[in-house]
Amino acid sequence: MTPLDLTPILVALRQAAQLAHEVQQRHIVRSEKKGAEPVTIGDYGAQAIICRAIQKYFPDDGVMAEESGSEFARVVEPDQRAIIVGLVSHILDEKVTESHLIAWLDHARIDKMAHEPRRVWVIDPIDGTKGFLAQRHFVNAVGVLEGRIPVAGALAAPAYPNVHGGMLLHAIDGVAYAESLYPKADRRVIRVSDHVDVHTLRALESVEKGHAGLARLARVREIMGMSPSQVEQADSMEKYGRIAAGDADLYLRLPRLGEGRPHNIWDHAPGTAIVLAAGGKISDVDGSPIDYSTGTALNNYGVIATNGKIHDLALSAVAKLLEEEKNAQPRD
Repeated sequence: MTPLDLTPILVALRQAAQLAHEVQQRHIVRSEKKGAEPVTIGDYGAQAIICRAIQKYFPDDGVMAEESGSEFARVVEPDQRAIIVGLVSHILDEKVTESHLIAWLDHARIDKMAHEPRRVWVIDPIDGTKGFLAQRHFVNAVGVLEGRIPVAGALAAPAYPNVHGGMLLHAIDGVAYAESLYPKADRRVIRVSDHVDVHTLRALESVEKGHAGLARLARVREIMGMSPSQVEQADSMEKYGRIAAGDADLYLRLPRLGEGRPHNIWDHAPGTAIVLAAGGKISDVDGSPIDYSTGTALNNYGVIATNGKIHDLALSAVAKLLEEEKNAQPRD
């Protein structure tokens, strides 16, 4: 197995972020995939660029990615396919064809392999697509699973708060880093915050109501002793990046009551690796580990990501919420 070096993937992420910005500003097209999830031509172009790098530098590894070449050919109109081929050609500074894009999108997909390699690259080319469409925040995300355990990850966050040009966050060998996305400069080690005083905590939650039970999250924070003013809504795995960099302390994801929306691995693995390397903690809402062991979805009910210092406090508050809900249910 080729030794793990994120350098070529960080280059590809910068290129993917550049392409996504171009699409967001000039060429956004919304199509509907199965399940009514939005997709743009930027998703396909960004994933193709990242998979191209994996094919070149890590040819023996597997890939778990959100988009596919067959879907690109089926869902995207010919004129839009031509636009994205042109953009990818321009960014890579080489002649790219539609056949190249389709081949890169489908490179080493583990669902097409007889045996899954020990190392698998997990890609969400544009995480936070609804935020991307609404001109809010998004990230280009890549994670690495070895034996189905997150060991490395990288997030290109073009709209990271208060950072001109955006932020590139990444982790490898148990150390987390951040550097400016554009221009490339100023790499530094990052650590989670030391906040323990409940009145100084900063929490993040999803913007989209369908992604979580926002009323349930509000009750958990109330039990913890937090006020609504300590909460900010944010799109994408940028939330994980902010916790890793010490710019937030808590991200909690609970489904809406009575619902169980699956948690896709590519929505969590890259950010998880960075938070853990920065000294944070991530678990299910009952404290059990996040389970990446099978398929493309986590075997978990919810997710708690914290700076580690307040993890037990968050777990206790969720447990109290669940007890309240249980006691409120009508009995026969």
